[in-house]
This record gives sequence, structure tokens and C-alpha cells, in this order.
Amino acid sequence: MVLLEFSMSPFARGESLSPYVARSLDIIDKSGLPYQLTPMGTIIEGEWAEVMAVVTACFEAMRIDCDRISTQIKIDYRAGPGGRIKAKVAAVEDRLGRKLST
Repeated sequence: MVLLEFSMSPFARGESLSPYVARSLDIIDKSGLPYQLTPMGTIIEGEWAEVMAVVTACFEAMRIDCDRISTQIKIDYRAGPGGRIKAKVAAVEDRLGRKLST
């Protein structure tokens, strides 16, 4: 199972990138894969081909009207079942004995 964290943004589109982020989040949400939106990117969980297909779809949607795109991707693969988006946070909270502000 793969946890993939990525951010994708166009160059020369001004300060507010929320229209482009919203476009990508629509694709991510409709993928049906578990995900977590953060202020600096999005984490998606699934099989390699599934998560890479989502990133590719986001790129293809952005390049329609963006001539230059910056993308950062971080990938963590671990054999076994899914559910790590929540399980990894829960494990740290268990260790601390309290809920964290996530």
C-alpha cells in the first residue's frame, strides 16, 4: 500500500492558487481513494497505479491552461493493508496518551 503526499501548483498565476487546488481536489475526491488535505499538500492512500493515476489526472487538468507547473511528490510504500493515513496518527496519539490537533 502506498501513501503519496503531493502538491502541484502553476507558475505565474498570481498569489491565490485555490482555483487550481480546488480543481485537483475535485479529481482526488472523485477518485474514491482515502485522502487527507493539508495546507501544504494532499496525502492519498492506495495501490501504486491508483495513486499515480490520480496525480497524472491532476497534472493533465492543470496543464490545460498552465504552461509551467511545479510538483512535489513524497511516497511511502509498505506491504500490507490500507488505513495508514489514520493509523499512523493514531499510533502517535496512543504513544502520547492524548489526541493531537491534526
